[in-house]
Amino acid sequence: MTSTDGVLGTYKVHRDPEATYLTLDRHPVLLPPTLASLLDEQIAQLHDPLPSPGRRHLLLPGAVPGRPRNPAGLADQMRHHGLPVRAARNTALMEAITDLPPIVVADLFGISPATAHRWSQLAGNSWAPYLAARQRSRP
Repeated sequence: MTSTDGVLGTYKVHRDPEATYLTLDRHPVLLPPTLASLLDEQIAQLHDPLPSPGRRHLLLPGAVPGRPRNPAGLADQMRHHGLPVRAARNTALMEAITDLPPIVVADLFGISPATAHRWSQLAGNSWAPYLAARQRSRP
């Protein structure tokens, strides 16, 4: 998970009376209550939850100061708390592949273009005919 500035910080978590959101890129994502609760606990453990201007906290700090947490360790902890990591990722990938070209999804999810194309075919949303038509219409 990254943001446009490369940092997933506490300032990316937003709450309203009924829900908690995590802003990824420029898009707020609704968090399940269990995950929202875990993030609240994580933020509460920070020494200074509201850093001074110009200084940001990583939302999920790693063992090395200034570095984010290892994704594999984070996935293990999420599974330990009953959050279905792979199912959630696959659902998000399937949702994205129905709206975006595979090459864009490959970039967003860090997968190969060939894998994204296979997911697109699985979703019944192959962009191959569109791309072929574009190639034919070029001067």
